Amino acid sequence: MEMTAELIARARAGDGEAFRALTEPHRRELQVHCYRMLGSFQDAEDALQDTLLAAWQGFAGFEGRASLRTWLYRIATNRCLNARRSAGRRRAKEWDVPNVVPPEPTRLGEAFWVEPIPDALLDGVAPLGPEALYERSESVSLAFVTALQLLPPRQLAVLILRDVLGFHASEVAAMLDSSVESVKSALKRARAALQERRPAPGREPAPAPGSPAEDAIVARFVRAWESADLDALVGLLTDDVFMAMPPMPFEYEGRDVVIRFCGNIFGAGRRFDLVPTRANGQPAFGAYLRTASGVSHGTGLYVLTLAGERICALTRFETGVLPSFGLPRSLPAR
Repeated sequence: MEMTAELIARARAGDGEAFRALTEPHRRELQVHCYRMLGSFQDAEDALQDTLLAAWQGFAGFEGRASLRTWLYRIATNRCLNARRSAGRRRAKEWDVPNVVPPEPTRLGEAFWVEPIPDALLDGVAPLGPEALYERSESVSLAFVTALQLLPPRQLAVLILRDVLGFHASEVAAMLDSSVESVKSALKRARAALQERRPAPGREPAPAPGSPAEDAIVARFVRAWESADLDALVGLLTDDVFMAMPPMPFEYEGRDVVIRFCGNIFGAGRRFDLVPTRANGQPAFGAYLRTASGVSHGTGLYVLTLAGERICALTRFETGVLPSFGLPRSLPAR
């Protein structure tokens, strides 16, 4: 405690090293918080930098009435709310895969700016508070993060602070310059909206990360995808499997249309090598298109959502996310 008090005094006096020593333990969890708020890994990094800059510039005004962690979350939340309210969100992208005509989409996705987050950034994040209603794995899943993006900004902030992070209603009200009654009302509406988007009851839970059951499904998917085996792929998908491709807004729901889409990809002669990684607590793969020269060029990142022994969702992201996962943009000839 004495050391913390000394660091706070030094940081107030303009000592940058003391400020970094105080804020570094919270950096990773603040980044994940910004990611939940914004749905974009790049936007979250920008918001984190804005948060730390604002905290540094305003540290003389930190009075210690709330904990440093709570104070930082207040700044981060409001920076993210400003970003959410701005008009500069990314635009949807048009279909650009050569020689492939996609089927008519089931619908057009609204949260097409969503990006994946590497599992490596989730390690060491502080445990959720005692009032949190979500397990950590669910609170960073692609389905959950995408659903959050469709909430109004204030409801989004309240739900994350209360149900994901477990802050008390009074703490959330202080962070948002609001009343406890307003927080409770926004939380009720946010919970109702999320409930409408939850999977239908009866869906099997995903196998534990890194378990033999998960490994078996992943291995079957790799064999099917790399060999363009549609029959094998059919056997892996749930009847209501969902496919999305942000930042393209196309979304497909149902095994028949997803298989038709994959068949168009394979039918164009496109063959892939997959490099495993993990995103959002889920198995993922860098996908590399084989070429006549033997060099495989990155085409994107695929993230699987599992239910029991099947795949219930497949999300494809663009090539630009590969470096964030430590993956190259191309593979050398075999």
